[in-house]
Amino acid sequence: MNYRLIFLCVFSFWQVQSLNAQQASLGSWNILNLKYTLSDRWSFFGEGQIRSLRFYDNFHYYEVKGGVNYELKNGMRFTLGGGTYQTYGEGGDFVLPKNNDEFRLWPQLLLTQKIGKFKIEQRYRLENRFTSSGYKNRFRYRLGFTVPVYHSKGDFSIALNMNNELFFTDKEPYFERNRIMGGFTIHLTKSSSFQLAYLHQFDYKINDEIGRDFFVIGYYFEIKRSNEVDDAQKD
Repeated sequence: MNYRLIFLCVFSFWQVQSLNAQQASLGSWNILNLKYTLSDRWSFFGEGQIRSLRFYDNFHYYEVKGGVNYELKNGMRFTLGGGTYQTYGEGGDFVLPKNNDEFRLWPQLLLTQKIGKFKIEQRYRLENRFTSSGYKNRFRYRLGFTVPVYHSKGDFSIALNMNNELFFTDKEPYFERNRIMGGFTIHLTKSSSFQLAYLHQFDYKINDEIGRDFFVIGYYFEIKRSNEVDDAQKD
C-alpha cells in the first residue's frame, strides 16, 4: 500500500481547506457509515453525521439513520431508510432551542451504469418528514459520476467523485435546495474507504438566500457475510 500517496492526498486537501476556512465560513461535514452485506441481494446500513457551520466549530446538526438495501437487476438498487434529524440554532455548539426536531422515512431508487471508465449514478429519493412544525414531503434527485485516478496492485485505489443534488417540495416555491460536491474516495481495503470532498449548499427562501460551504470527511466500512459462515450455519 502506498502510504506516501495517502499522506500527500490527505495533507494537500487539508491544507487547501484550512486556508479556505481562514478566509470564509467553511463548515465541517462528518460521516460514519457501516454496512453489512448479507447476500448478493440484501444489505443493511447505519450512518451517523455531524455538521458545523464553521471549521469544526459551531456544531448545529446531527443525524442518525439506517435502513435496508435490495439489489434489483441491471444496476438498480431499492432502499428503505429512516432516522432522526436534529437541527440547532446558529452561533455556537448545539444552541437551544432547536430549529427542527425531525423523524424521516425515505424510500429511494439508485440507478448505476458504466460508460468506459466512468460510473454514472442517478438517485431518486422521497422523504416523508415528521418535523416539529408539521408533516412535509420532499423530493430529491442526485446525478453523480465516479472515475478512477489511481489503482495499486493491491486493494488501494483513489477515485474522483462529483455530484449535484436538487431538492423539491410539493408546496411553493417548490425548489428548496441545491448541493454540489466534488472530491476523492480513497479505498484502503476491500471493506474500508475514506471520502474527502468540498460541498457547496444553496438554500432557496422567498425573502432570503443562503450559501454554505463544507469540508466533507467520511469513513465507510463494510462487513460481508462469508461463504464459510454460511456453510457453518447450514451444518
